[in-house]
Amino acid sequence: MNIRVQSAELFFIPVTTRIPLKFGTEVVESVTCARARVEVEDTQGRRAEGWGETPLSVQWVWPSATPYEDRHQALKEFTLRLCEAVSTTKEQGHALELGSHFTEHALPDLLQSYNSSQRSGREPMPWLAALVCFSVLDQAVHDAYGKAAGQPVYETYGPPWLDKDLSQFLKPADGSQVSFAGKFPRDFLIKPLTRQLPAWHLVGGLDALDRSDLTGKEPQDGHPVMLEDWIHRDGLKCLKIKLRGNDAAWDYERILRVGRIAIARGVDWLSADFNCTVRDPAYVMEILDRLRTDAPRMYGMLLYVEQPFPYELERDHIDVHRLASCKPLFLDESAHDWRMIRLGRELGWNGVALKTCKSQTGALLSLCWAKAHGMALMVQDLTNPMLAQIPHVLLAAHAGTLMGVETNCSQYYPDASLPESVVHPGLYQRRNGQVDWSTLKGPGFGSRLDEIDRNLLGHKARPSSA
Repeated sequence: MNIRVQSAELFFIPVTTRIPLKFGTEVVESVTCARARVEVEDTQGRRAEGWGETPLSVQWVWPSATPYEDRHQALKEFTLRLCEAVSTTKEQGHALELGSHFTEHALPDLLQSYNSSQRSGREPMPWLAALVCFSVLDQAVHDAYGKAAGQPVYETYGPPWLDKDLSQFLKPADGSQVSFAGKFPRDFLIKPLTRQLPAWHLVGGLDALDRSDLTGKEPQDGHPVMLEDWIHRDGLKCLKIKLRGNDAAWDYERILRVGRIAIARGVDWLSADFNCTVRDPAYVMEILDRLRTDAPRMYGMLLYVEQPFPYELERDHIDVHRLASCKPLFLDESAHDWRMIRLGRELGWNGVALKTCKSQTGALLSLCWAKAHGMALMVQDLTNPMLAQIPHVLLAAHAGTLMGVETNCSQYYPDASLPESVVHPGLYQRRNGQVDWSTLKGPGFGSRLDEIDRNLLGHKARPSSA
């Protein structure tokens, strides 16, 4: 079944964090969530509506010394340009075909044009930021396709809905025995599905671990502040530790402090996220070697290490084979698409952190390429609130990850998702260390949007406001 986009519109929803979240060298205190609505028509003239949403997380997609507001406004403006481009496209096909064609052909030209015209004399917008801007529209098209087909969207990633096999989208690594001929994305998804997933809690660089970290300025909103209280309330078993990557003494001590609390509170797993700030594998190796010697139990609890190095893999050809032989090493910011994952694998990376904020299309194709080549998977958060949480958790449920899904919107802006949590409480409230997506039902992403009392008045995006 083929569809064509008939119209598209955007909404910009501002969200303020209850506590600051440190990303690399920057701090997140607010974010704009872009929400898209698209209408599509199939070849029989039937119409369907789809929705998508993604936080335009400036600090993550565009780390820079350029003033925040300059980057923030650029992201909003470019997303509006993409909305217009998607709504006027003449292409038709499966949602995966439309997303792949737009990413391969239209998006690079649109980004180049935007940078040469609107960013002339200023820092150009990076490709990762462009992907995030596109992702909200791509999600909406996938949602609409599922609704047009009358199927949950993950059921449409193969015949009879999708005619083109993966060999039309992907190429195997040189020298491998992998073939994508006759294979479809659905072949790489897990079954049977489990409706509950282990939830990873993010321990941010500014988060309070215990009473010694309290300043008296913490929010008094009924939600936990200290790590030990989060563990107790949500029954957490998995903790992801944000590190600096340029201060080995601080990073090592942070792991020890979190690890001690984790052991005392019955947590099973840890992971370490250096957020692209490390320049030499020896930095991470020294921390791991010291941990293995001085704190072997914590070393054993460390399930994987996430993206220590700058994400420009083509510029910084850092060989990571030795590091990846110690602990699974996951691409995150670098994993723009399957081609970058292929390059990462050549350099020694053996895991991929998928994100729906790089587009549903890109996440699916990356999933298939990585699985076919024996790479481990995780699905990582961009602090996804509201509708953004739905495709995020669904991807983790269908992907077959190393361990559950990272989900931290309840930590940093829990009230942002109150209307959605009435219909889907298990998605926005972690209980017994898990998130529960069993309330997602029906075609598309199963969001049951007509039951969610979300007022979008005043949030319609227009070029004059971007």
